[in-house]
Amino acid sequence: MDLPLTAVDATAELQQRFAGLLARHQGIVLKVARAWTGGTDDRQDLIQEISVQAWRAFPAFTPEKAQFSTWLYRVALNVAISQQRGQRLRQRHHADMAPEHIEQLATTSDTAEDAAQLAQLHALIQSLPPLDRALLLLHLDDYSHQEIGDVLGISASNAATRLHRLRQQLRQQANPTPTTRG
Repeated sequence: MDLPLTAVDATAELQQRFAGLLARHQGIVLKVARAWTGGTDDRQDLIQEISVQAWRAFPAFTPEKAQFSTWLYRVALNVAISQQRGQRLRQRHHADMAPEHIEQLATTSDTAEDAAQLAQLHALIQSLPPLDRALLLLHLDDYSHQEIGDVLGISASNAATRLHRLRQQLRQQANPTPTTRG
């Protein structure tokens, strides 16, 4: 005879399921945290906050509506954007604070040139507006236009258009052409 699950058993089962999914998709959290923070301490704080907020929202997650990875991306991006907004507000109120310095990227690159290119890419991603930054991260993770739209709350065609414009903008920044006078 099977005994009914107690609330403690159900919570433990839910925690175990969440921990397994989060561990499998931890790369999403790490990627978002790296794109939205400059320092190791800030990155760890953001990773922790994303994990907490994802756990709080997990009971409402429905696998029929979205894949866990898509849902987690949305949670992570929302937390990162909210945290960035909060930091900007605090900085306005505390203008006497010294600006933060961007930490050197810890890379496993074989050459200094690779490390420099990676640092340049990281700086470029950091400089993008939040929506463009999220769009680029999702694109680099090979999400389809539909999946990007689902995560960001825009249509697939809007995601495709924005991504096309972003790629053009990035190409221009990477290879600026001198203006000619006519």
